[in-house]
Amino acid sequence: MKGRVLAIAGSDSGGGAGIQADIKTITALGGYAMSAITALTAQDTQGVRAVHKVPAEFVRLQIDMALADPGADAVKTGMLGDAAVIAEVAAALAGCGFPLVVDPVMTAKGGATLMADAARGALMGALVPLATLFTPNLPEAEALLGMRISSVAGMRDAAMALCALGANSVLLKGGHLDGLMVVDVLANGLGVEEFAAPRIETRHTHGTGCTLASAIATGLAQGMALRDAVIRARAYLRAAIATAPGYGVGHGPLDHGVTVDPRLIEGMRR
Repeated sequence: MKGRVLAIAGSDSGGGAGIQADIKTITALGGYAMSAITALTAQDTQGVRAVHKVPAEFVRLQIDMALADPGADAVKTGMLGDAAVIAEVAAALAGCGFPLVVDPVMTAKGGATLMADAARGALMGALVPLATLFTPNLPEAEALLGMRISSVAGMRDAAMALCALGANSVLLKGGHLDGLMVVDVLANGLGVEEFAAPRIETRHTHGTGCTLASAIATGLAQGMALRDAVIRARAYLRAAIATAPGYGVGHGPLDHGVTVDPRLIEGMRR
C-alpha cells in the first residue's frame, strides 16, 4: 500500500459515488484512504432524496486530524456544498504543499443540486487556485464560465478559460457530449492535450467523476506525473464502467474492484 490520500466529500448511502467511491478507488489502486465527510446523503441509483450537511468546523477538524496523523501525500475534494465548508477546506489545505485534486461536485447524476450557487465564487476564488488539478464535467464548466460548450474545440477553449480564472491545470471531462468517442481535455494554461476513447454504452455511470478524481489523486500520491496519473485513472475508470455489476434500476454503480492491465496503460501513454 503506497500513497496516503485524504478524500474530502459527501457520503453516498447507495455506495456508488462520494466518499464510498473515493475509498474503494484509492484502495483498488494501492493507496491508503482517509476521509473527511462534508455531508450525508440519502440516495439510490435513481436520485438523491435528502442531504444532511456536516458543520463546517467539524469538517475542518476531520481534515486537521487526518493531516496531522497519519498524514497525507495527496488530497481530493468532492461535494463541499456551501461557501463556509469551502472556506474551511481552503484554510486547512493552504500551504500544505502536496497535490490537490478538486472535483467541483455541483449536481448529482439524477439532477439534484449539491452545491449552492453562492458557493461557486468561493470555490473558484479560494480553493481552485490551490489545486494541482481541477476536474469539472461539461455542465459544471458551463455553469462556472456562463457559456455553452458543444464541441471538442469548445472544450479546449473552456479548459483554457478555466486556467485563466486561476486553475493551475484542468481536466475537462467530455462524457456529456454526443458522439461515439468520449474526449477529455487536459490543459495547464500553456497547452492542451486531448484523450479520446470509444464510448461505452451503459446506464451504469454513477460516481464516474468521483472515481476519476480519486484515481488521479492516488497516482499523484504515489509519485506519478500528472499526465501519467490521468492516463492510469482513465484506464481504471473505463474498466470499472465496462465491468459494472448491473445493480440498481437507475444509474448503477461501477466495479471499483477491477484491475487494469499495465500493458494497456503503457499503450495509452504513447
